[in-house]
Amino acid sequence: MNLNKVILVGRLTRDPELRSTPSGSPVCSFGLATNRVWQDRETKEKKQEVEYHNIVLWRRLAEIASQYLRKGSLVLIEGRLQTRSWEDPSGNKRQKTEVVAESLQLAPRSIGREESPRNEGQQSQGQPSQAYKPPASSIPEEEIPIIEENEGEINVEEIPF
Repeated sequence: MNLNKVILVGRLTRDPELRSTPSGSPVCSFGLATNRVWQDRETKEKKQEVEYHNIVLWRRLAEIASQYLRKGSLVLIEGRLQTRSWEDPSGNKRQKTEVVAESLQLAPRSIGREESPRNEGQQSQGQPSQAYKPPASSIPEEEIPIIEENEGEINVEEIPF
């Protein structure tokens, strides 16, 4: 039995880039940073190591990611590793390993990003942005929806944030 499964929780290193294949399928890509913190046994010093991952989402997941995620957003990605190979214009062989997402879980805006869509316009006018604060009646964190790639159509209006 073989298994190719990846689960990552991290923050976006750049805004999602939405494109379409020649056949019209949406595809979205972005970078994700994850970190590991540990204490050195000899020096007792706290250390941190950051890993960077290339994430690719297809179809409806791509559209959702490009609509709701921004640089700095916190997200949980479940998927599989895939390595692509190609030859660049100068004839060099190139390789890239990516995580192809099969499910996506968005963090609440108060945790996931500093700005809400409501104050993005304010920032562009030179005013400082304010962190999004969910209303007191917002859905508890344990009820954050998980969006699966093969669930079919998702009503974006049902996403609680």
